[in-house]
Parts: sequence; C-alpha cells; structure tokens
Amino acid sequence: MKNKVKKIALVSGGFVSLALGIAGIGLPLLPTTPFLLLSAACFVRSSDRHYQWLINHKWFGRIIRDYRVHKSIPLGTKVFAISMLWATILYSFFFVAPMLWLRVLLIAIAIAVSAHILHFKTRGKKEDFPDENL
Repeated sequence: MKNKVKKIALVSGGFVSLALGIAGIGLPLLPTTPFLLLSAACFVRSSDRHYQWLINHKWFGRIIRDYRVHKSIPLGTKVFAISMLWATILYSFFFVAPMLWLRVLLIAIAIAVSAHILHFKTRGKKEDFPDENL
C-alpha cells in the first residue's frame, strides 16, 4: 500500500513538474530545464513507461540528455531565454513596478537568472558531442 501511494505521488509530481516545465517555455521567470529534470527524476523512480516517453520525446528529451550528459544548453536556447527574461523584466520595470525597491529586485533577479543560464556550457555542433544518443 505504501509503495502504491509513493508511486502515485511520484507520477503526479512528474506530471506537475512537466506542466511547469512546459509553462516555463513561455514564461521567462519559470525555468524549463529544472522542471523537466525533476519530472524525469520522478518518472525514473515510478514509471519506466513515462520516463522512456520523456527522455525520448522530440523536444524535451534533448533538453534532459544535454543537461545530464553534457551539462550544456544550446546557444539558441540561451539567447531566447535571456532575451525573453530581459524583455519581460524591462517591461515590468517601466510599466508595472511602481516602487523603487521592486524595480531593484526585478533587475537583481534578471542578473541572477542570466548569470545562472550563462554559467552552463554552450552546446556546440553535433560533432562536438559524439555521444549524442545517450
């Protein structure tokens, strides 16, 4: 009984984190990769079928493999993420946040998230990563 509850909780958590990861594609302050990694971790402990689906998924699988194997982010993903982040933060800075402390907080968040994204290796060409199918 306890294992069944644990499995249901992990599968549920996997789908919730997957949904948050998908939402993070369009919402700059919500990260995609950590939620996809959390989803994979939940599925690997609860459902081989869901785990295999996720790591072999056309879009999500590559993100998980790149992170797990290469600890890298593709250049296009970095550019898109940082561009969307700053566009949203600057919009909020000028048109939404009336208080100075909130504006300072927004800029601090943007700098921290940008630094976090930039600290990962940039994924190079396919030949730079011969173990692509891992």
